[in-house]
Amino acid sequence: MKRVRKAVFPVAGLGTRFLPATKAIPKEMLTVVDRPVIQYVVDEAREAGIEHFIFVTGRNKAVIEDHFDVQFELYDTLAQRGKDDELARLQRLQPSPGQTSFTRQQVPLGLGHAVWCARELVGDEPFALLLPDMIMQSEKSCMKEMVELYAETGNNIVAVQECDPAEAHKYGIVGRGEDTHHGFRITGMVEKPKTGTAPSNLYINGRYILQPEIFGILEGQEKGAGNEIQLTDAMLKLEKQQPFYGCHYRGRTFDCGSPEGFVEANVAFALWRSDINGRMAGVISKLLDEMKPSEQRGAAF
Repeated sequence: MKRVRKAVFPVAGLGTRFLPATKAIPKEMLTVVDRPVIQYVVDEAREAGIEHFIFVTGRNKAVIEDHFDVQFELYDTLAQRGKDDELARLQRLQPSPGQTSFTRQQVPLGLGHAVWCARELVGDEPFALLLPDMIMQSEKSCMKEMVELYAETGNNIVAVQECDPAEAHKYGIVGRGEDTHHGFRITGMVEKPKTGTAPSNLYINGRYILQPEIFGILEGQEKGAGNEIQLTDAMLKLEKQQPFYGCHYRGRTFDCGSPEGFVEANVAFALWRSDINGRMAGVISKLLDEMKPSEQRGAAF
């Protein structure tokens, strides 16, 4: 069984929900506290033992490549000014030479097409797929849990979380079979099921470990919803050939592809940090109090 060494990050999206902020800055480079969103996702992969980071990019995304490159002038300036802590932090986040690869998705044909664009860089081995809009918060990373489950099963892994059953029609939902190892067998996948028809309340949260046979399916995959090549459609075909297992992740997930989720992530990660959580808790409490109607503020005291 080949271990999971490579991860694919589809970062070609336009980020239209964040205009005008994303007119000149990729949405993946918007910061949660003091790190770009894409850095959180790469760090999650690194914690899981991933060695090669593959980015599927588009036009105007060169700043992502620059972010993961060495900036000699900046490093030299920090060293000369004695900012050793800042320099050490940047160096810890810096991938080693040869650990990053970039390829273009020239046409916006969906997630399935973006994954297919990475086929030559992935080769004939299993790979992790991390959607950069989704960032996680937990003691053990979501991808690390998935890699551990993969080591037990040797098959395709999909991370899932619970949602309100009334909201299941908004997500990709899996059917839950028998428990096995530290996960469960997936019995089916449905993209945005009609209300009341979902096989469970477990939704796919944007983390996958897939076998390379998915590329052959994506090669001839017809366009689906939104006139795009859908990864879920390809996974349904692969499911007929290979088992899929669910990894039930119980940490927090923030959808940074939406303004609401992005703001929520900033608040949550600020409160997660021991160096600023005390001040931020006070600021948030004060803001909430100031937003109450005057009569409620009076009643509270």
